[in-house]
Amino acid sequence: MTADLPPEPFNAGEPAFTGDVGGTTTLVEGSTFCLSGSTGDIEPGTPHGLFFRDARVVSRWQLRLDGRTPHPLSVSHPEAFAGRFVMRRPPAAGTSDSTLLLVRERLVGDGMRETITVDNLGREATAVRLDLHVDADFADLFAVKEGRAVHGGSDATAAGPELLLRDRRDGSRGVSFTATAEPVVVPGALSWQVVVPAGGRWSTEVVVQPTVGGRAVKPQFDRGERIESSGPARKIRAWRAASTLVTASDPVLTGVLRRTESDLGALLIHDPARDGRPFVAAGAPWFMTLFGRDSLLTAWMALPLDVGLALGTLQTLAETQGTAVDPLTEEEPGRILHELRLGPDSTTVLGGNHYYGTVDATPLFVMLLAECWRWGADEAVIRSLLPAADAALAWVDRYGDRDGDGFVEYRRATDRGLANQGWKDSFDGVNDISGRPAVPSIALCEVQGYVYAAWLARAELAEGFGDEATAARLRERAADLRQRFASAFWLPDRGWYAVALDGRKEQVDALTSNTAHCLWTGIATDEHAAVLIRRLAEPDMDSGHGLRTLASSMGAYNPMSYHNGSVWPHDTAIAVAGLLRYAHLPGAVDLAHRLADGLLDAAASFGGRLPELFCGFSRDDFHPPVPYPTSCSPQAWASASPLLLVRAFLGLEPHVPRRTLSTRPHLPARWGELTLSELRLGNETAQISASGDEAAVTGLSADWTT
Repeated sequence: MTADLPPEPFNAGEPAFTGDVGGTTTLVEGSTFCLSGSTGDIEPGTPHGLFFRDARVVSRWQLRLDGRTPHPLSVSHPEAFAGRFVMRRPPAAGTSDSTLLLVRERLVGDGMRETITVDNLGREATAVRLDLHVDADFADLFAVKEGRAVHGGSDATAAGPELLLRDRRDGSRGVSFTATAEPVVVPGALSWQVVVPAGGRWSTEVVVQPTVGGRAVKPQFDRGERIESSGPARKIRAWRAASTLVTASDPVLTGVLRRTESDLGALLIHDPARDGRPFVAAGAPWFMTLFGRDSLLTAWMALPLDVGLALGTLQTLAETQGTAVDPLTEEEPGRILHELRLGPDSTTVLGGNHYYGTVDATPLFVMLLAECWRWGADEAVIRSLLPAADAALAWVDRYGDRDGDGFVEYRRATDRGLANQGWKDSFDGVNDISGRPAVPSIALCEVQGYVYAAWLARAELAEGFGDEATAARLRERAADLRQRFASAFWLPDRGWYAVALDGRKEQVDALTSNTAHCLWTGIATDEHAAVLIRRLAEPDMDSGHGLRTLASSMGAYNPMSYHNGSVWPHDTAIAVAGLLRYAHLPGAVDLAHRLADGLLDAAASFGGRLPELFCGFSRDDFHPPVPYPTSCSPQAWASASPLLLVRAFLGLEPHVPRRTLSTRPHLPARWGELTLSELRLGNETAQISASGDEAAVTGLSADWTT
C-alpha cells in the first residue's frame, strides 16, 4: 500500500518556483523571512536563519532522522511565504532505495510554522527517531549579512511542552518553540520517538513565536489552520483582488507578471503603528524594511497595480521626513529617509535606526506625489502631502545644492555614512573612464534629472490646484536646470553624459547606465538623446540580458561586481522607459525591444523571478546569465520592473483630474496581445487591449478622452 503525499501548499494558480536542491531557499512575508538549505535546515555559522524585525530569532533549525541528515529530493515554494521540502531517509547500507518519505511544509508570517510529515511506504512498520535542534542568537541583521562575530547568545528554559529562548544581553527579545505529538523538550532540542505502521503516516506541527519588548508577537496563522486560510494567504488574495490583472500572449511575460504580483504582495508591509498603512520592503533577505529610494521607485512602477501602495509609501516617508540637522544620521530638514532599521544594533549601524544618507529619495518623493495625483489618488491626501513636497524642494535648494552651483551633490557627514549616496551606493560605484573613484562632493547625472522632474511635478500640482504663479516659477527653474545640465554634463567627444561632476567640478567621464535615467526623466535634449541612444546600443553596454551598469570598455569594468558592470533589472527597465520617451528618435524603440527581450529571457532562466542583479557577462559567452552570489530575491524594484516595461511599451499615461488616458503602444512582437483588466483610475475602471502599435481602451465614462 502506498500512502498519498501530503497536500501541496496553497497555490493561487501561477507556476511554482522550484528551488535548486543545492541552494538556499528564501521565504518571506512582510518583516519576516527565513533562509535555509535544501533540506529546510538552518545551519549554524551561516547566514541562514529566521529573521523578524531585523533580528535573527532562529539561528539553528536542524532536523535529524535517526541521527542522520535526510536526503533532499525537491524544494518548492509556489508562494513567497510558503515552502515544501521533500526528503527521504538515507538508504540502509548496501541498498540504493528508501521507503521512508519526509516532508516539511513551512509557513512564515510574524513567526514560523512547520508541519513535519513522515510516510512509511514500506511493507512493515518502522521505528523512527526525529530530533529538531534549535537555537537563537538574536543577532542583528547587519551582523549576519557582514559575517561579523555575534555576541550574547540566548538562555534556554524547557517549560513542559514549550522551549523558551531569551536574548542573553537584555532579555528584550525572545522566541518560543511548541509542538504537537508530545515531544520530549530539553534545552536546544525537541525530540520524538515514533513507530510508523506500514503504509502509515505520522506528523507534528511546530510553531515558532517571537517576543519583542517582553511581549509575544501574534503569528499570522493558527495551529492546524490550512495554509490557504492563513493570514499571509488572505493578504495575498486581497492584494490580487485589488490589483489590475495583466496578461499577455507570451507565456514567459505572463508568468513573470504573476511572480511580480506574488512577490510584491509578500514584500508588502502593513505598518501596525500607522493604521495598517502599506509600503513595500526593499527586498529579501537583507533589506526587509522601508527604503526611501527603493520603496519610492517600486511604488512608481507598481502604480498600474495599485495606487494605494504609492500613497502609503509617501505618507510613511512624510512622517519620517527630516526636521533637524544631525550629522550622525545625516538627517536634514526636508530630507527623505534612506532606510529604517529595527534590529538590536540599529542605533550603531549607519548612525541610527533612521538613516538619511541618500541624495535621490527626496526629489523622487516629489515626482511620485504628482504621479499619484495623475493616477487618481484622493485629492485630499495629495493636498495633505504638499507641505512635505515643499519641504523636500527646500532641502534641494538649501542642503542638496551644497555649494550653490545649481546642482544637487552629496558628501557624507561622517565616516559612518555611505560614501556614495546615489543608487550605486557601493564604495566604488562612481568612477571615471580609467577606473579612478570620484572625489566628493559628487553631483550625479541622474539626480539632476530627478530634480528636474521634481520641479515639473510640483509645477503641475500647483497648476492643478490653481496656483499659476508658482507653476510658472517652478517650470522656469526646471528649464534653467535642463539648460545648465546639458552644458555641464554632456561629453561631446564621447557621446554620453558624464556620470557625475566631482568635488572639483570636473566631469567624471565613465559610460554608465545612469545616463539612461536622464532619458527617463526627460532632462536630455533630443540632440543629445539621439547620440546617446546609439551609444547605449553598442555591445559594451548591451549585455544581451539587459543594460550593464558600466560599459565593458571602462577601466573599472567587472561583470561580477555589484555596480561596475553587472545588470540590474530595475535599471534596465528605467532605461527602456527612457528610450520609449524618445521613441520618435531613430533606434530608440529597437533598442528598447532588445533590452526588454534580454531581460525577460533572464527572468525565465531565474524561474520567472528577476533577482536584484546578475553578472554582466555577454550573452554570447554565458546564457543563461550568471547569478550574482548575494543578490536579493525577491527584491522589490526588480520584481516591479516588468510592470514598468508594460507601462512603457503601452505608452500608458493617465491623467484622472483631466479625465484623459493616452496610449502610444510599441509592443515587442513576442508579447502578442497584452491585456490590462480592471485598471482602476480614481472612480473609473478601464480595460486595455494592445498589440504591436495599436491599443483599444474600454470601460471609461463618455467624458474621458482616450
